[in-house]
Amino acid sequence: MAERDGLSGLCAAVAAYAVETVEELVAAGADPDRVLLQAVEGGSPAVVSALLDERSAPLPEAERDWLLVAARWWYERGAEGELRRLTGAEGPADTRWVRDGTEDRVEEVTLGGRTVRAGHGAVLTRLEWRYRILAPVGELMARAVRHEDGAGDEEHVDRSAACWVLLSRQSAETWREVVAFHRHPSPAHRAFVADFLGLGRLMSGVTDHAPWYEKRRAELLPGWADTERDAGVLARVLRLVTEEDLPQAREFGLRYAGHPDPRVRSRVPWMFDRPLDPETARAVCDLGRDPDAGVRAAAAGVLGGEELGEPDRAVLLALLRDADSEVRNRAVRATARSSDRSPEVVEALAELLDAEEQDIRLSAAYGLALRDDPRTPEAYARVGPLGPEFAHDTRLDGLWRWRLRNEPNG
Repeated sequence: MAERDGLSGLCAAVAAYAVETVEELVAAGADPDRVLLQAVEGGSPAVVSALLDERSAPLPEAERDWLLVAARWWYERGAEGELRRLTGAEGPADTRWVRDGTEDRVEEVTLGGRTVRAGHGAVLTRLEWRYRILAPVGELMARAVRHEDGAGDEEHVDRSAACWVLLSRQSAETWREVVAFHRHPSPAHRAFVADFLGLGRLMSGVTDHAPWYEKRRAELLPGWADTERDAGVLARVLRLVTEEDLPQAREFGLRYAGHPDPRVRSRVPWMFDRPLDPETARAVCDLGRDPDAGVRAAAAGVLGGEELGEPDRAVLLALLRDADSEVRNRAVRATARSSDRSPEVVEALAELLDAEEQDIRLSAAYGLALRDDPRTPEAYARVGPLGPEFAHDTRLDGLWRWRLRNEPNG
């Protein structure tokens, strides 16, 4: 009876895509093998991984092959197409985007009284990797960009699974095959390559061949940034140029400061060495007056940390009073820690204690504390009670340190 109840509960949890419940039931003794095919057909890679990760022994080869066949069948026909075949239902499907697990997104499709998730590409990719089947790079790329038709989602589980597996393969051959797609006519393919390179840089510490990859990226990126014409991809490439600290970053920053797309312009302020020189300071100040709030926010994050004279300080003061809350937030965070002690900046910080956003008020109070402003205790009182997300925030130390300096006997 306990096994029957456990199996029944596990089936229900798989059908509901309740990943944590699946993990708990399997840990309590429910047999994951009995529901693996159901999970694969359900199209949630998070649920499939939860079941397979809890197994203590490898699956028999016949069962493994059947899961691979099922995953590929659903992937090639598409979730909606297979539901139509199985249910005979007509009319439009009900499709919505949901989180699968804690990070990635996937379409959840309901038709004819049945619901599945369209993550079968990710399920297939992860099963292949688990069973040491090296799918061709071109096939993994096709799965990654399948949903990016202009209305797709770059957080799709199929895309993230393909990227994760390609990064995990850790070979020069795989790297070269992936990177060759940076010349592909489709921007979706080129964007995937840029993201692959960015994540690969973050993972470079886990391989002994990091210098080889670093050298290849340094050879590739300048030419790519010089020729890329899609704004979304170019913004990604410029970010990589910046993160790699390539000597061409300044040149590209000045060249693209007037680009028509704000995604590109918003990358520019971060491409210059600090402190800014006169030419790059002019470029960033101009971006601080940009009509796009995202571009102004990027400029604010850089200008707030600079030692500015007039009239450049006037640009920063305008950003601290910007109508957009994110611009103000970025400006005050950077300015709070800066060495600018001018009366104009101090008063702008004090004004931000009236901001609706608590995060802005906290940065303003912190900035006053660092400047030993006598209004610091009142400023922190106006921040208000803070939630647990601020528990380790270094800005909280501002009042304590202000008191050590200004009230040694208090």
